[in-house]
Amino acid sequence: MSAGRADWPLWEVFVRAKRGVSHVHAGTVHAPDAELALQNARDLFTRRSEGVSLWVVRSSDITASDPDARGELFEPAEDKTFRHPTDFELPDEVANM
Repeated sequence: MSAGRADWPLWEVFVRAKRGVSHVHAGTVHAPDAELALQNARDLFTRRSEGVSLWVVRSSDITASDPDARGELFEPAEDKTFRHPTDFELPDEVANM
């Protein structure tokens, strides 16, 4: 890899296998811009027609939660039982839900 390519930003690649399903993280590529990142992603992750859609996101633009701090982020939701469907009674008119 030349010195110039070593400075290219890292891009996260997401592939959607078929219409109606979610994009899934497939890996990363280095590229100087989004267009070349898409081309590199296509060449690396959809060589055998594995996908119908690609997303590339500059890694530095992603903000992620800290897995070690999951308690403070997710545990407060456990106290909100009103968000669970078990806390509601269905009217008799609703046959299936």
